Parts: sequence; C-alpha cells; structure tokens
Amino acid sequence: MKWNLRWAAAKRDIWRPSDLLPVFEAVGFTPSLSKVAALWSGKPISVRLDDLDKICAALDCTVADLLEAEPVAVADGNRDQAKRAVGDGGAPSGPVRPTPRRSGQRRSLPPN
Repeated sequence: MKWNLRWAAAKRDIWRPSDLLPVFEAVGFTPSLSKVAALWSGKPISVRLDDLDKICAALDCTVADLLEAEPVAVADGNRDQAKRAVGDGGAPSGPVRPTPRRSGQRRSLPPN
C-alpha cells in the first residue's frame, strides 16, 4: 500500500506536520506532534480505523485518497505464477504435495 497523507494534505495547502494539528483538532482528533510527524514522514505499519476516519474527515478526503494499492514485489522466478489467477486450471509449476521418500525398506512399527 502507498500512504498518501502528504498529497491529501497538500490539496488543502498544508505543507508541514505541525500545520495538521489544528486541522485534526477541529474534528476531535488529538494526536501528539510526534505521532503526526510519524504519519507524515513515512508509511505507517498500522493505523486505527477510527483514526483513519478522523484523518479523512479533517482533510475532506476518502480512504482511497490516503491509501493506494501497489503491485506486490515478486521474485523473478515466480513472476509467471504471481500473474496467474488462483484456480485458473493451469499446470502447477511444481508438485502439489511433497512426495515421501521411499528407500525400499518398510517403516518399523511404533513401540507398544
């Protein structure tokens, strides 16, 4: 996900995290300046839904304005597999289940 708080704030002529505090307080959202600075400076690991709702109300935007889906980074070897839809019926790239090793001897029975 891409976090677009700066873009949503810029649409309202807000260019610094300290300028967000009065806008947030107007809707009843009172985070600390350090929390606002953390939201401003990078992508948060988690955001409470009620906080997200208050941020959207303060900036007069939607959740889709703040969060934008990005394609997931895929290793080069799995690129074709990532593009294939689940259940598309294509041949799997490897065995579906691991196959047991058979060494010619039968397994011993467990102790009584």
